[in-house]
Amino acid sequence: MIDKILVFFERYSFGVCTYLGDKFKISQSKIRLFFIYTSFLSAGFPLVFYFFAAFVLDIRTFIKRKKMQYWDI
Repeated sequence: MIDKILVFFERYSFGVCTYLGDKFKISQSKIRLFFIYTSFLSAGFPLVFYFFAAFVLDIRTFIKRKKMQYWDI
């Protein structure tokens, strides 16, 4: 049961932890644990940051796709 939940979140997550892990050369699992622990300690503020970062990363990939389509024409 827990394995199914973990696979679901890893497959359909926003890629924030992966992006930060690649950028800072830190393990993605450590970043995930950091978000989990700090969200319990600080009443969910890291979750706001996480969703904001997910939104920004999604917009960046959308803009990059639009630019590529524009230049392909």
